[in-house]
Amino acid sequence: MNALAKHFNKQTPTFLQCAKYKLNLQEPLIMGILNVTPDSFSDGGQFNNFDAAIVQAKQMLADGVDIIDIGGESTRPGAAAVSEDEELQRVVPLIEKLSQEIDVPISIDTSKATVMYEAVQAGASMINDVYALQKDKALQTAAQLKVPVCLMHMQGSPETMQKNVQYKNITQEVFDFFEKRIEACLEFGLNKEHIIIDPGFGFGKHLQHNLELLNKLDLFVESGFPVLAGLSRKSMLGQITGKDVKNRLAASLAVAQIALQKGSQIIRVHDVAESKDMVRVLQAIKMASTNLNSV
Repeated sequence: MNALAKHFNKQTPTFLQCAKYKLNLQEPLIMGILNVTPDSFSDGGQFNNFDAAIVQAKQMLADGVDIIDIGGESTRPGAAAVSEDEELQRVVPLIEKLSQEIDVPISIDTSKATVMYEAVQAGASMINDVYALQKDKALQTAAQLKVPVCLMHMQGSPETMQKNVQYKNITQEVFDFFEKRIEACLEFGLNKEHIIIDPGFGFGKHLQHNLELLNKLDLFVESGFPVLAGLSRKSMLGQITGKDVKNRLAASLAVAQIALQKGSQIIRVHDVAESKDMVRVLQAIKMASTNLNSV
């Protein structure tokens, strides 16, 4: 079953080097979502004003964020594509400003090679790509930039991904996808220590697919590659609870906790302060258990 473990089995790295930042992967990392878009599914229109985005980033820093993930193009189901120029205008000035004023790594959430390049030049030190470096020149650019890259699985594209969802065995198919993408990355010279994988909850998947992937997330962790889990406020939680997107905090914390207990090293969230409290509780329980076992 675990194709990644068979072909790429290695010790999971203990840290993630994002330019000058050395992130400890032995403790849960919180990636805070900062969408500077008018149409993202949860926070669209809230932070597409430059000043509002700065305030939100500083609030996330105060709340204990480890990485801030900045996106200039919505990837919600049915979202329309944004031009390269528009995306650059949304993200590059913000990254330039934040990289001078906050002391945490900045991730650029994009699939466009030019946006990746310009964002890293502006101060970003990580790439988060929902297309897993499959778009034109993305692989070459990521290899050139030498920063960590998160490869996400998605069936189709944001415009079409929920229209014809079909899998025979979703876990195996996602494994196979990562195997091919990682091989491509290594062929282009990406550092194995810079590759992160994300099963892509909600991206071309129905509720049962998402639940199966969450239940089997530990199998992805066994690959030896750090795993990012992005479940915050997703529609799957609305299907389960009947709550709208603004009222899914409790459900988001529940699935984030499960992801961490399954071994995920990074959770991508909207609600940093609440997620930080959840992580603190988990870490306290883990430490207490360790101390008891050492007696």
